[in-house]
Parts: sequence; structure tokens; C-alpha cells
Amino acid sequence: MTRRTALVLVVALVTLGAAGTAAVILSNRKEVAAAPPAVGATSTVRRQTLAERVTVDGKLGYGEPVPMKSTAGGTVTWLPKENRTMTRGDTVVRIDNRPVVLLNGVLPLYRPLTPGTEGPDVLQFERDLRALGYDGFTVNDEYSSATARAVRRWQKRLALPQTGTVTTSWAVVVPATIRIAELKVRIGDPGSGEILTYTGAGSVVTVNAPADDAAWAKPGAQVSVALPDGKKVPGTVTHVAAKATGEEGEDPTVPVTISPTGRQGTGDLRESPVEVTYTGRQRKNVLTVPVAALLALADGGYGLQVVEGGTSRYLAVRVGMFAEGRAEVSGAGLTDGMIVGMPA
Repeated sequence: MTRRTALVLVVALVTLGAAGTAAVILSNRKEVAAAPPAVGATSTVRRQTLAERVTVDGKLGYGEPVPMKSTAGGTVTWLPKENRTMTRGDTVVRIDNRPVVLLNGVLPLYRPLTPGTEGPDVLQFERDLRALGYDGFTVNDEYSSATARAVRRWQKRLALPQTGTVTTSWAVVVPATIRIAELKVRIGDPGSGEILTYTGAGSVVTVNAPADDAAWAKPGAQVSVALPDGKKVPGTVTHVAAKATGEEGEDPTVPVTISPTGRQGTGDLRESPVEVTYTGRQRKNVLTVPVAALLALADGGYGLQVVEGGTSRYLAVRVGMFAEGRAEVSGAGLTDGMIVGMPA
């Protein structure tokens, strides 16, 4: 992965206008005794937040595939096609010609749900059941006899035994709508174990950020994604891996997932190399000038040609951060709104 910042303008610091530069010598008052050259173009000292923009390589795709496992005994009798999009209530596989259906949530189906069962997994399931169009029960954290009756109606529609009990043999939980990435079994194989891998249905951008330079990668952070055609779309960091990874001998990296946002998103593009630009270092409430306004002083350091009332003078300044074509400056007598010359 390459890392490119907006600091290439540093080279411009020594590119000075020819007129009068040899006479730039500091006095004890940090101003120049010799008369500055005539004023040409000017700019303004501005108080602002200066932000470093850093660009890294990324990959547009569907993200890292997640394995889906089945606990159903029997034989695989039907499978979906790869790249198919599937949502809550869809049949993801058939074992002995019985459907295993998708539910949505963050908690796995880790125990049978029967009347009297209580907990957040029950609440999650009842929300799913209501979203599938079933009613006659209260959506809460208690699996009641009313819930069981609704489940039996659902099981009848699926041609499953009407037990009123939910088990991992015929239901599996995924976070949201998914895309089938790769089938791991064939029709006729045993129906238990890993049967396929899946991803989210929408395209995401993945960036392998260097572990020692990943402070920017926090959920909710805003970035810009540049597509191969030059179009730029906004994006939001949605996930940052908890651990750094890397092969032996390579610098460790942290996988970062970014979701493109905006109305148009990435259009029809689904997989491609991209560039991601994020905000790195920031300096808030500082005075800045265009980099081209800086003058290299004869005894070292930098100064500005301050323009006042039709005349000008040199003023020595301290230089800080560079970004977006501007430089952070400070020094005695420097104020917001001050007019400075731009060397030819």
C-alpha cells in the first residue's frame, strides 16, 4: 500500500522571486533593513483549521467473505447460485429437501427457542417474525405460547414439522441482506458444517492501514473515495479490525472497511482498485498563508513581505504544518487579515 500526502509543496519554499531576495537580512527587530521590492500579487493571512489530507490505496469489492455453517443433519438437496442476493425469510439451503431460512440480527441462534425461553435472542427472533408478517404475539424478550402459535403458522408455510420451536436445524442468523460469495458443498454432500461463504450485498472499500498509522480509522470517520474514472464519492468507516495482521517479514496492517455513501455511490462499479483520502493531522485556529508567499531569509528561516498602505516590509515568521497549499505561520506582529506579497 502506498501513502501519499499533500506535503509535496515543501519544495516550493525555496522557489523565490528573483527581485530583491539577496537583500533579505534580519535585524534585531526581526524585520529587514533593506527595502523590499515592489509589490506585485498579494494574498491574505487567514485564521483557519489546517488539515493534512492523506491518500492510501484501497480496494472496492464486497469485503471479506464470512463462513456460514449448518447444524442440520442429512444431505444437501438444493443450493443457491453464487452472487445471488438473499434477505430475511429466504431459503439459503435445503437439507433433505427441508429449507434452512435466513433471519437477521447480531446474536446467533445458539439454543432452541421454546415457550418459556427468555432473553435478548428471543426479542431478536420475535422482531424477525413480525417483520416476516406474522402477528398475534407481543414482541418482547419472552417466547410465549402465542409466539409458538405464530411459529407453527410459519412452519406450515415452509412445509416443516409444526413444532412451534425454533432450532438451528432450519434457521440461521446473518446481520442483514447478504450476497452468496462461494459455495463450499455440492448437492449430495453432508448438510452439516460450512456450506458457503457470504458477504454484505453492497460494495465496500477495504484499506489495509499500517498499524502504526491507523489512528484515523475509527467507526464513523468520513473519507473520500476516488474511483478509476476520476469520480469521487464520500465514504464512512464502518469497521476496524481489532487486531493487526501481516505475513512474517512484512509490516503489520489493520483492515479497515469503508461504506461508500451519497445518492449515486459507486454506480454500477462493484470491484476495482480505488484511492481513499482521509484527514490526518490537524492544526486548529492557526494563522496560515499560501506556501508561495514564504520567503527564504538570508540567515535562515522564513519571512513574509507584509503590505501596508502602499508600502511593504519583511517580517520573520515561524513555520509549522503544511497542508492544502498553505503553511501555518506565527510570529510577533502577525495578524489575521494581514496582506502579504506573493513573489513573482
